[in-house]
Amino acid sequence: MKRKKDFSMSCPIPIADYPYVLLAHGGGGKLMHQMIDKMFKGVFVPMDTVNVHDSAVLQCSTGKIAFTTDSYVVHPLIFPGGDIGKLAVNGTVNDLAMSGAKPAYLSMACILEEGLPMETLWTIVQSIKKAADEACVRIVTGDTKVVDKGKGDGIFINTSGVGLIEHDQVIAPSSVRKGDVILINGDIARHGMAVMAVREGLSFESSIESDSAPLADLVLKLLNAGIEIHCLRDLTRGGLATTLNEITSAAKVGIQIDELAIPVREDVAAACEILGLDPLYVANEGRLAAFIPAKDQEKALFIMRKHPLGKDSCVIGHVINGGQPLVTMKSRIGAIRIVDMLSGEQLPRIC
Repeated sequence: MKRKKDFSMSCPIPIADYPYVLLAHGGGGKLMHQMIDKMFKGVFVPMDTVNVHDSAVLQCSTGKIAFTTDSYVVHPLIFPGGDIGKLAVNGTVNDLAMSGAKPAYLSMACILEEGLPMETLWTIVQSIKKAADEACVRIVTGDTKVVDKGKGDGIFINTSGVGLIEHDQVIAPSSVRKGDVILINGDIARHGMAVMAVREGLSFESSIESDSAPLADLVLKLLNAGIEIHCLRDLTRGGLATTLNEITSAAKVGIQIDELAIPVREDVAAACEILGLDPLYVANEGRLAAFIPAKDQEKALFIMRKHPLGKDSCVIGHVINGGQPLVTMKSRIGAIRIVDMLSGEQLPRIC
């Protein structure tokens, strides 16, 4: 029986001798090469790789691919339910999944700050590897640079991803139609509040953990079941409200949502209230909005609720006709109000 890799293993760099990342200019010295070879290549490069180049040569068995890139600058680096490494993998995987692609390959570039504890770096590297394995993607190429102390805030990560599109659906705002229902796969605002609770030193009776998770398998199950998906978006920076505003603007349709139908955990709502934030605008890292025809609603909900990442899936609204492309919400007391896009960002540095 093949043994599962132990991600709690000790760091391959001798932390007692080199407890922190040291500044390395240009190609770097012996320690820089040792760090790249043992901490990065030793974890991510397959053992059967004969030649390691500055680019990866990939095999694609489909006529269409999805390609995306993103950067991660979250502070703090480690938070309840995740860290910057897990976030980088899941965020890029989810961006690919929102076009209905099956994520396959990732690149990863790490900008390290001089003085970053090696133990912290190794924790993040292990998290990256674990998240990639769980999402069934391979990290096939990457880069590492070190900047002066005070210039990098620990670590910044850039990831790019390639996914295979094996269906004929056009999953985009242009496909959204009047009468479409809007489904989400669970409660909102948890990731942003998990990060902010640590940053602001808040404590609650129950721990608020990030919802960071790879959503590709959930999306592929809908596609494989023949669900007609008109549009998908992950509810990341700017939260549910910003996502819906982006879609209504691109699709030139109206959207109406129901406040009572949108699930927000009590502790998350309390944290938002303390900080003066609206959960509709708080980022999520494991939540999506799906626009589908009303005829597929029950079947889609059944499939989503059978999945671990969709057990609390629900309908939160629908697409309405004509007029200005606005997002409106029926409030708890029955009034209708406009849900606009914020002029700025509520929570910086949370993804």
